[in-house]
Amino acid sequence: MISVKCSLIAVASATTAIVSAIGARAADMPAPPPMMVYQAPPPAVDFSGWYLRGDIGMTNQQVKSAENVQIATAASFGWLDPISFDSGMLFGGGVGYLYNSWLRFDVTGEYRGKTALRGLDTYTGGSNNYSGNKSEWLLLANVYADLGTWWCITPFIGAGVGIANVKISGFRDDNIQNGGGGYAGDGSSTNFAWALHAGLGYQVNPNFTVELAYRYVSLGDGITGDVINYDGTNTINNPWTYKNITSHDIKLGMRWAFGDYGAAQPAYRTNYVPPAPQPAQQVLVAPAPAYQQQYAAPPAYQQQPAYQQPTYQQQYPQQQPYYGPAPLMRKG
Repeated sequence: MISVKCSLIAVASATTAIVSAIGARAADMPAPPPMMVYQAPPPAVDFSGWYLRGDIGMTNQQVKSAENVQIATAASFGWLDPISFDSGMLFGGGVGYLYNSWLRFDVTGEYRGKTALRGLDTYTGGSNNYSGNKSEWLLLANVYADLGTWWCITPFIGAGVGIANVKISGFRDDNIQNGGGGYAGDGSSTNFAWALHAGLGYQVNPNFTVELAYRYVSLGDGITGDVINYDGTNTINNPWTYKNITSHDIKLGMRWAFGDYGAAQPAYRTNYVPPAPQPAQQVLVAPAPAYQQQYAAPPAYQQQPAYQQPTYQQQYPQQQPYYGPAPLMRKG
């Protein structure tokens, strides 16, 4: 009975030790490696989009030549102060489309304000002082190449073609020396126009850009009405023609984009996403089996017999008879 109990206790102890060792080993195992979660690349940045623009600037205009049919007949004709135009203001607006990160288009219209016309000629017997005003309406279709962006600054170049309506008004020809002269009614001409652009754009935010630009523009010819003498006589149709009017313009422009296009995006990469915390794994250890001590009732008491002192009797071997010679007796 005692041997069976000892065996059961030994088996339970060994089981407990094995389970505990397994639990300890599980607890000591390294955590699983971080989980790399693949994220799909972000959608391609859509740089395309419509925008509105507005411009204000200054003009700096030149004219190649001034022509009139009567110049050919004036003796010793020459210019003391060639025909020129003062600088003036321009105001424009337009709508454009950004095709991608480097290519955009727009259509612009602008009014180029009145500027003074001046000139002084000389000929044998007198001179003429010329005055008047010039203004234009200009419509252009433009294409631009944005050359990259650094610190929100984008240099660009471009070109445009369109039409220009050039108006000459208030023309006067005063011959002070001879007390004569003449005037002309307003005249206008519509010409092919073209332009070259260069400048810098500063992106305040994805929807608003400020730009500072230079533009060279060719406006074509300007023409006056027929020149009539102050006394009302006019023997020939002789308007003044101003050939090849050009301008070097400086503009401050603003662009407003529709929507959040072209916003800077982080480069694509696979981001490390830490795994969600796992609940602690509970290691269940089987409890040692409970053993109840089995109480064995002692055997019924039996009266033991009274102890009696054993008696011992000396056993003497039986003496055998002696048949030898008689022992010698010492004589005194």
